[in-house]
Amino acid sequence: MTDIELYERVRKKDKQALETLYDRYERILYAFVMQLTKDRDLAEEAMQEVFIKLWRGGGVYDESKGKFKSWLFTMSRHVTIDLIRKRKPDLQLDESYAEAIPSPSPSVETEVEWQEERAQIETAMAELPVEQQKVVRLMYFQGLSQQKIADACDIPLGTVKGRIRLALKQLRKHLSHDDIDKEVER
Repeated sequence: MTDIELYERVRKKDKQALETLYDRYERILYAFVMQLTKDRDLAEEAMQEVFIKLWRGGGVYDESKGKFKSWLFTMSRHVTIDLIRKRKPDLQLDESYAEAIPSPSPSVETEVEWQEERAQIETAMAELPVEQQKVVRLMYFQGLSQQKIADACDIPLGTVKGRIRLALKQLRKHLSHDDIDKEVER
């Protein structure tokens, strides 16, 4: 069953469809959220919030605007940023945040899996032009809006949007050749 079919069933309150989507995306979304939070408890809370929001219809997927997977990641990023702001409004989403919150030691297996996924993402990021790497890191890892990126980098908003679009296209292309998509399909 496709993601969109499952999503439509979730909208009709099909618990089995929600469980299937959760099983399909849990690992990759958790890795993504951990990259943002560097905190296991906060990442788990964000994951729970994402799937509660999905169940309650808090976000509406529009197929004409992109892939379901991209929409789910965007929703996860927004939920995570909201949780971080609620918990620590004085901290920003950068390396200082990671140092400010003690991170519990994950199991060896979880740590190995996370390092493998992170390595795949970093490898894909390294293949991007420097300008694209910068805007992706600012937007997805530090949580800046496109307008704030444009202001900080002193470039037009349209340039920021273009760089992000091209970078995401290239990352999707690179990561689809890796095992990440296979992992999601399980």
